[in-house]
Amino acid sequence: MDSIIARGMTFQGCHGVMVQEKTTPQTFQVDLEMFLDLQTAGKNDDLQSTINYDQVFHLVEKIVAGESYALIEALAEQIAQTMLLAFPLMDSLDVTVYKPEAPVQGDFKYFAVKIRRFQK
Repeated sequence: MDSIIARGMTFQGCHGVMVQEKTTPQTFQVDLEMFLDLQTAGKNDDLQSTINYDQVFHLVEKIVAGESYALIEALAEQIAQTMLLAFPLMDSLDVTVYKPEAPVQGDFKYFAVKIRRFQK
């Protein structure tokens, strides 16, 4: 299956279980891998046969910067469901949400969740 990959989309949001996380924005990164047949787009060179990157970026931005979620698992699920609804050409997608500023004492690069969801 073909795919379109969006890596390192970076946004500010208020997600977490601690009170401070609900009020003080922190950095979140999102990676998407969107699976769909790209043969028609490749042959016809037509944007209508594929997924518009700009629309993807701004939909994810609206979700991350908008509503607050306690868990990044819930944030990832909302991103996945929104993408599948917005882009019916997409067969499935992987969503990875990174939380590099997680309130954990210790040396780490990030905590993340990765989910895969399918078109119904």
